[in-house]
Amino acid sequence: MKKILFLLFIPFVLFASKILSYNVYDRSDRVDVMFTFDTPYDGIISQQTQNSKIIIKLEDATIESPKSKQLTSPYLTQIAITPISTYTQITAYIPSDVKLQASKTSDAYGLRLRFSKPVPSVQTTPSATQALPTKQDIQISSGYYVVVAILIVALGFVFYLKKKIVNVTNPRKNSSMTKPARKSWLFNTKDDTQEDIHIRFSKQIDQVNKVIMVDYGNLSYLVLSGNENILLDKFEDDKPVTNNEFEEILKARNEELTSLLQIKTREKEPFQTYKEKAASIAYDV
Repeated sequence: MKKILFLLFIPFVLFASKILSYNVYDRSDRVDVMFTFDTPYDGIISQQTQNSKIIIKLEDATIESPKSKQLTSPYLTQIAITPISTYTQITAYIPSDVKLQASKTSDAYGLRLRFSKPVPSVQTTPSATQALPTKQDIQISSGYYVVVAILIVALGFVFYLKKKIVNVTNPRKNSSMTKPARKSWLFNTKDDTQEDIHIRFSKQIDQVNKVIMVDYGNLSYLVLSGNENILLDKFEDDKPVTNNEFEEILKARNEELTSLLQIKTREKEPFQTYKEKAASIAYDV
């Protein structure tokens, strides 16, 4: 009987993504929990709400041993990570008015769980069990083909945004710092009137990556730009007006930027070298 059970779990062990580490970032307006995988994670994510806690299931994901962390944040008081047969369960203890959003990095090596309070608006009552919303408010379906389709569309958006930002930031191809912009999923234009994109601030992090603050309409977007581009945040009334304020924002996001750069660097390494490095990474409890 044990041999039969072992044979049944062999496919899961071979193709499941392993959680190498997780980090908790406690902010004044939210709490972010960042997971790093040894291979691109393409499993199904689902959640179940029970009173003052949310149970998140990461299908086809493993972790070496159970993890737990206590917090004093008004958005998250405790998080527990438990390996269970063919999935990993994450139990988050939160106040009743806190919502959860999940988003993966473009290379799928990273997953972020964000706990924050919703902006007062039309009140909605979530069901006891529902799909977990992604950053683009697309519900994660239980169907494999739906997940694949969402990933393909998201990848297309990333390439489109990269092309846009490269055209704006390349001084050889632009005679000024502004350029007419078409409609984009990043910029919420309400009509066909073209507006200008303006780079408010820019800072080179390394030979490939830089952080830029892009103005479009009434909003400013904070973007990590390099071989691929990641939208970090957007500002409206609280946008920085001096270079010192921009530097303060970068200092506050130092840990998040470091994690994203590590993930982007890891994608360029040969697979075998990456696997050897991944095996030596210690868990952050």
